[in-house]
Amino acid sequence: MELQGKRIIVTGSARGMGAATVRTYAAAGANVYAMDLNDAEGAEVAAAAAKAGPGTVEYLHVDVADRASVEAAFQQAVNSLGGLDALAHPAAIHQAANPTDVTVEQWEAVFSVNVTGTMLTNQIAHQHMKPCGGGSIINFGSISGQRPEPSAAAYSATKGAVHSWTRCAAGEWGADNVRVNAILPAMATPMYRQARAEMSEEAATIAYWRNEYTISLGQAYGDPDEDLGPVMVFFASDASRFITGQLIPVDGGQGNVR
Repeated sequence: MELQGKRIIVTGSARGMGAATVRTYAAAGANVYAMDLNDAEGAEVAAAAAKAGPGTVEYLHVDVADRASVEAAFQQAVNSLGGLDALAHPAAIHQAANPTDVTVEQWEAVFSVNVTGTMLTNQIAHQHMKPCGGGSIINFGSISGQRPEPSAAAYSATKGAVHSWTRCAAGEWGADNVRVNAILPAMATPMYRQARAEMSEEAATIAYWRNEYTISLGQAYGDPDEDLGPVMVFFASDASRFITGQLIPVDGGQGNVR
C-alpha cells in the first residue's frame, strides 16, 4: 500500500470524505491535486495537508458537472504532476425529496453533479491514465443506491447509476490497465448531518432501524480519516492492482454487495 510519488487527483476535497482523502494521501507521500467548488475551504484543507506532508498538495477550482472545467483543471494538474496514477471522486450533493414531490429542478441538479460529474471526471482521468500505463479510479457509490430510500429519491437514483457506470467503465478500460471501483461508505460527514437534519421524524425513525440498529461493529457511522482513509490508500495503490468493477462497502456492516 505504497503511495510515495503517486500522482493523484481528489474531487470534493473541501469537506468530509474528500478532505479526509486528501489528508490521508498526503500523509502516505502522494502528490495530490485537491479540487472543489468551495475554494475557501478547499484551499485551507490543501494547505494544511501540504504542511503536514510528507506528500505535496495543491488546490484547483473545478465544477465536476462542466466538461470544460474538468478538462482544464485535470490538464493543469497533469501538467504539473507529470501524469496521473489515481482519481478519487467523492464529489456529490444531496437533496431530500420523496418520489411524489421531487421536482425536475432537484432531479437535474443532483444528477448533474453525482452522475454527469462521475462520467466526466472518469472519462478525462482515463484519457490521462492510459498514456501512463494505467491507473485507479475510485468512485463513490452508496447503500442508498442498493435499497429504497424514499426520502432521498434523486440521490438514491444517482448512486444506483454510479454503481452501473463503475462496472461499465471497468469493463471497457481494463484493457488499458485502468481499474474502476466504487466505495460505498457510511461516514459521519457534513453532508450526512445535513441530510439527517432535513429528515422528518418518521424518516429519521426509519433511518435508525435501517442503519444504527443493524450495524455490526458497534457504531453507526465511521470516521472519514480513520475508517475510510486506509481503504482509499489501498485502492490508489498497486496493492489493489487485480481488483476492478467492484462495489466496496465501508459501512460497519450495514449492507453488502454481490
